[in-house]
Amino acid sequence: MTALARWCLRRRLAVVLLWCAVLLGVGTSSLLSGASFSNQYDVPGTESGRANTLISESFPDRKGDSDTIVWHTGKGTDASTDDVRSPQVEKAMERTLDDIAELPGVGKVQSPYGAAAGDTGGSDARASDAGGTDSGGADGRNASGDAASAGGDRGGQSERISRDGRTAYATVTFDASVEKLDKKDVQRVVDTAQRAGEDVPGMDVEAGGPGIALTEKEDSHISEAVGIAVAAVVLLVAFGSLAAMSLPLVTALVSVGTATLGIGLLSHVMTVADFAPMLGTLIGLGVGIDYALFIVTRHRRGLKEGMSVEAAAERAVASAGRAVVFAGVTVCIALLGMLVLRLSFLNGVAVAASLTVVLAVLSSVTLVPALLGVIGKRALSGRERRRLAEHGPELPAELHREGEHSEDPDAEEPHGRGTDATGTEATGARKPGARARASVAARWSSFVARHPRLLGGIAALVMVVLAVPVSGLQLGTSDQGSNPRTTTTRQAYDLLADGFGPGTNGPLTLVGEIDDAKAKLDFEQLPEKLRDVEGVAHVSGSELNGNGGTGVITVVPDSAPQSERTSELVEDLRKDVLPEATGSSSLDVQVGGVTAAHDDFASVILGKLPLFVGVVVSLGCALLLVAFRSIGIPLKAALMNVMAVAAACGVVVAVFQWGWGSGLMGLGGSGPIEPFLPVIMVSVLFGLSMDYQVFLVSRMYEEWRLTGDNRRSVRVGLAETGRVINSAAVIMIAVFGAFVLSGDRIIAMFGIGLAAAVALDAFVLRTLLVPALMHMLGSANWWLPRWMERWLPRVSIEPEAVPEPVPGTEPETVHGTASGTVPDPVGAGLGGTVPAPRDGLSSDSQKRPLR
Repeated sequence: MTALARWCLRRRLAVVLLWCAVLLGVGTSSLLSGASFSNQYDVPGTESGRANTLISESFPDRKGDSDTIVWHTGKGTDASTDDVRSPQVEKAMERTLDDIAELPGVGKVQSPYGAAAGDTGGSDARASDAGGTDSGGADGRNASGDAASAGGDRGGQSERISRDGRTAYATVTFDASVEKLDKKDVQRVVDTAQRAGEDVPGMDVEAGGPGIALTEKEDSHISEAVGIAVAAVVLLVAFGSLAAMSLPLVTALVSVGTATLGIGLLSHVMTVADFAPMLGTLIGLGVGIDYALFIVTRHRRGLKEGMSVEAAAERAVASAGRAVVFAGVTVCIALLGMLVLRLSFLNGVAVAASLTVVLAVLSSVTLVPALLGVIGKRALSGRERRRLAEHGPELPAELHREGEHSEDPDAEEPHGRGTDATGTEATGARKPGARARASVAARWSSFVARHPRLLGGIAALVMVVLAVPVSGLQLGTSDQGSNPRTTTTRQAYDLLADGFGPGTNGPLTLVGEIDDAKAKLDFEQLPEKLRDVEGVAHVSGSELNGNGGTGVITVVPDSAPQSERTSELVEDLRKDVLPEATGSSSLDVQVGGVTAAHDDFASVILGKLPLFVGVVVSLGCALLLVAFRSIGIPLKAALMNVMAVAAACGVVVAVFQWGWGSGLMGLGGSGPIEPFLPVIMVSVLFGLSMDYQVFLVSRMYEEWRLTGDNRRSVRVGLAETGRVINSAAVIMIAVFGAFVLSGDRIIAMFGIGLAAAVALDAFVLRTLLVPALMHMLGSANWWLPRWMERWLPRVSIEPEAVPEPVPGTEPETVHGTASGTVPDPVGAGLGGTVPAPRDGLSSDSQKRPLR
């Protein structure tokens, strides 16, 4: 790492130009080739997937996306327009539907008044509002629209007009699937439809469906801008220098920009979900800023100690840079753990997110040192530079006197001036105000040491309470009934539900394979049997394809697509009703549709979740076992990570499933949680939590190896790393939380979940529960069987280089510790140089005061 840092510093201009060239090259390629993201989250082998495949093969004319135009009358004072059959309303809407049929991208339009322009006379696509009112995204989101469009004629065009005569709808079938639609073409359909509402007093016209939802996706980057702005404020407060503040932001933006454009290119090679670029941006900004923060913080410390710009940057990359690489590797391993699920769309998400993290790490260890060389001493604030010029280097203040080994863990640290290596007073000692700020973390560390059981119990209670909502977790894909009330898709959804029943927004599609006369007879009798099933509101007549080998029946539930009652109906049909009705023949009936697809998807995810969590936890524990040579540290880390994920999922359930505050944040109403959310959150959080775990425990481990005093090790580790961990956490919380403003429900779930998890991890787990447990366990924290001690390789996460000597001081000799011997320092045997501990001082006191 030192050689890499030196190379980047000497060729700083070349490194900056190289990164600019990479960004420009990837951007140009992305603009020329475009992107091919997918919102079809196919799960092979499910019953709903087979139903969709049968319909696509047997009814090839229904492969395009089907959406709905809904109009409602009776809101005006003119009684002549109270009914959708009134001449004025009918004339206006027929003209509008004719205009829509002529628009580019539209295949056909089916009207409740009769065949509209573009209608080829095919079967009624009445049930297409299954897809037409779904928000677009999961297997069922897209497939349901295609499957439902084969629902058959349910009694003529009058079925598209409500019983009270005030609501009607038409089906618009585009000539392409939703991921291939041009947003501009869809926007023309919406604009044309809504103009009809302006022509007729008291009539509302709305549009819904996965295609229509494309027009509601915001292309603005307000969420990224807000997150970066908050991060800039935090960095400015922490550094006091505009140059130092800008550096982490610039490197993060360069890496995230390159990754986002690269993900577009990746979408041509493999299936990449449409939310992957936004998720990658969310993760990349968080880790990119934090990784650069760690390196810049170490670099600034070196400058304050009188080191040259080059020497300080080299030491920062050689030490903090290695920790950044280790942290990045752990994040990538956790993300790539999704590959064990063998789901194509998650594979794309895993690779895309990992690409973002890899580029964030590369920019941190190459672009950051190059820019540090460019800004030079301006990494320090003006006041810090003046102080350095007037008083000379800041020598570390004395942290621990021999009396600190007393039984009183809160023995006051002296507030006098610092001493140099020879014990004389340092002219660059810190001012009293700075000493007071440094002592806050030390006092908190002492407070935790004094009350570990109480504080640990409170922290555990908070985590358990926040995790309680997970017990009621309902996995599924929220439909457009969860969209904000101001959107046209939500209003179309509500109009259909009010006029035709909630099940109209997501009918079930029964697809039968017919191979003989007996099977055909059973299939034709099936609708009559289904009408008596509890939970069924309406059943269409059976419809056969051209050769009679495949038949379709549409079942409209009496409950909404995302209702648990609809899921129960799907299960009853599959397990009881259909086997009993078709048992006398070879008829094989598959249940598809919105709810069926979502339930199948969730079932597959839940079935593979234990394997996935086991792989991620095992790999994380193995890394920590090698790094800290302890059984207890990895086990505690795994427990803390599980608690963080559970509590964060509890917050997501409360906000999105229970609807606590979702309306106030503009996120729509309550709805189920996306099935893949727990998987991705586990991947991301296990990786991010490892950053804080490594940064905190590595300092404790170093002190333990040098002193053998567990209490002292925990106190020093918590005091010296708490400030940086908290600053990094605040930045990450701001970046994640700002994505609530993205307008995308899925991304908002990730934003709130990850922000909550980072907040709990940094401010509850790492500052309360982890040190409390380590105080209670004592030396058992560091226990490792002797046979494992011999077997494990020795790996140093963050080897320390010897600081440059300050003029006027002499090289130090190694003194004994309290036990009379000096244990092997971290990284011993690896050929690296490590600092020698001082008598009565923390090993790290050569570089920094207790913070």
